[in-house]
Amino acid sequence: MNFLKLKSLATLIITLLVVSAQAPPSNATNHKPTLAQIEAAKKAELAKKKIVDEALKKLARAKGNLKLLSSIADQAQKKYTAAKADLLVATRELNSANESYLAAVAEVSATHREIGKLAAHAYINGGGVADLESILSSSGPQEVIDNLSTLENLGTGNKTSLKRFKAAEDVAQRAKVIAEEAKQKQVLVTERVASAKKEADDAQIEQQKEVNKLQAVQDKLQRDLASAKKVRITLEQKRQLAILEETRANEASKVKNQSKIWKTGGPTGATKSRTTEEQRLKAVEFAKRQVLANKPYIWGSEGPNSFDCSGLVYAAYKYAGLGWPIWDRLNSGLFYTYTKQIPLAEMEPGDLIFYSYKGTQSTIHHISIYAGGEMMWEARSTATGLRYSNIYSVSGMMPYAGRV
Repeated sequence: MNFLKLKSLATLIITLLVVSAQAPPSNATNHKPTLAQIEAAKKAELAKKKIVDEALKKLARAKGNLKLLSSIADQAQKKYTAAKADLLVATRELNSANESYLAAVAEVSATHREIGKLAAHAYINGGGVADLESILSSSGPQEVIDNLSTLENLGTGNKTSLKRFKAAEDVAQRAKVIAEEAKQKQVLVTERVASAKKEADDAQIEQQKEVNKLQAVQDKLQRDLASAKKVRITLEQKRQLAILEETRANEASKVKNQSKIWKTGGPTGATKSRTTEEQRLKAVEFAKRQVLANKPYIWGSEGPNSFDCSGLVYAAYKYAGLGWPIWDRLNSGLFYTYTKQIPLAEMEPGDLIFYSYKGTQSTIHHISIYAGGEMMWEARSTATGLRYSNIYSVSGMMPYAGRV
């Protein structure tokens, strides 16, 4: 194998390995990873998978806790809303009680003024200084009433004033009691509001912690699983490419003696290409993605979940921008006449490769997309599915490729 072929293969390997992770350092120097190395990578991946499964159980429990904390936060919010409503009611009651109290105090003051008038009236009308002193020396409103009641010269009008005083005093006392009760109720409601608010805040904080924890677990799971898969895939693909390289070298050496390429079947296709190089490379990229996605082979299928050989070709160039009426689903033989035929030595990525039982268009049974470096993307059979293969791995290659 010459230097140019080795360089082409190296470029192809880099292109095919879509994962960015590198194989372990011990494998880096091996051109062809051993089965033991691949088996070790599979075991490492399986071990990580077990860890992932256990972590998923913890993740499920974390989700349960998160749901519970969300419920607590909702209930705390409802309590907080109710407490604010109670606080508003209590505040209104306190304001009302204060207004009643102030009104009662004003009434008491008015009654005191009335008593002063009574005393002056009693004195002027002969009540004497002693009677006046008994009124003025009273220790409280009730004693004033008692002393005044003994005054024989009080008239009907004075008795009415005394009743007003007594009523005003009762109202003032009741107003004070109501005010104190309202104040105490306000204190309790305020404490209740503070407690409910703290409960809501604490629940929200815990909920956020659970969300962060959940996200961290999820991210780590993805990283661990992706890392294990990348190592395994890298080793498997390197080995596959190395095997294909060996197969290509072996089969290429047999071509001259085993008629791998038919000598008949000259150009009978289109006179010009319908695509640009950019479109052909886009078709190659599409086919590559389907192979790497391990899509199955189903006869007559043209995607998106499965393909047969001509279906893969049709879908690839449809993706590249070709459509009706210049592009339609054909069988392998018709694609041979539809495309511009190119000598195999002049093939470029995106050209179509044809395989025939007898070297004729009518016996063409398989078609693939040239990937470069004597490799191709193909949908070969139900057993093999879509694959990346050496162009000599199928017998009966036609002597001309087709350029769409």
